[in-house]
Amino acid sequence: MENYDIIIIGAGPGGLTAGIYAGRQGTKNLIIDKDLTGGIGREVPEMENYPGFENISGLELIEKMKAQAIKNTELHEMEEVIKITKNNDEYRFTVTTNKNQYQSKTIILATGSSHQQLNAKGEEEFKGKGVSYCATCDGFFFSGRDIIMVGGGNSALQEALYLKNLGANVTLVHRRDEFRAQKHLQDQIKQAKIPTILNSTVEEIKGEILVESVVLKDTKTGEISELPTNGVFISVGYIPHNELAQQLGVDLDESGHIIVDKEQKTNVEYVYAVGDVCVGLKQWVVACGEGAVAATSAYMDIKDS
Repeated sequence: MENYDIIIIGAGPGGLTAGIYAGRQGTKNLIIDKDLTGGIGREVPEMENYPGFENISGLELIEKMKAQAIKNTELHEMEEVIKITKNNDEYRFTVTTNKNQYQSKTIILATGSSHQQLNAKGEEEFKGKGVSYCATCDGFFFSGRDIIMVGGGNSALQEALYLKNLGANVTLVHRRDEFRAQKHLQDQIKQAKIPTILNSTVEEIKGEILVESVVLKDTKTGEISELPTNGVFISVGYIPHNELAQQLGVDLDESGHIIVDKEQKTNVEYVYAVGDVCVGLKQWVVACGEGAVAATSAYMDIKDS
């Protein structure tokens, strides 16, 4: 069983940054991810607000970060952490994966989140048959076709613009009377002349073999209507991956996000958390900052222990 100073669980922006900082501080550290490096960050079609890049895709930025990280840390992809147990010695935690066991003095949880579903009738049935949660994965197949993008945050508007640029006929559907996205994204939606349907929820997704229409409900009047469409792209929020945090007894807020202090420390000693699994702003640059803070906190706590 190999021993480490810091084990980072999750190889998204926060986890990769933590690995870079941990390695440069001279610690022996390991990043473990159950999927490919980057998680849902790989799906971001383009960013215009990441410092140093006027425009860059999530996949491109992840590859740059990965190349930098592996110079400073060990990285295991496609290896799932099953459980973490506490020990009563210098190596306080045993991390059990589907491939191996490791011991570590500290743990950084960077487990991220997954796409929230609408829970509309037909959503499960038509996954991969017109229902998608990833514009960069599936948008190419809808060039020249009618689709709706469901959601009102930054991700929904970014993906709507991306799909429009691919040649899809996009309509935005949002359950509130205004979008939550940043103003510049709302301005771009207007400039791109993307139609919007506000105060509406998707009640049902219909079709034979593939998606053919959606049933919409007006949230103010209760009126039901049916809109023909070839595809439904969904971006309505994220569910934090907090299973390991719960195993360790880490405090969560009412939505299931990990509560941390300004040093990214949880209520469990020598356990830290960063990124989308935490309470706070869901932004790439924020996750990176949190990764740097967590790695530094872990390093200082190891020195002082």
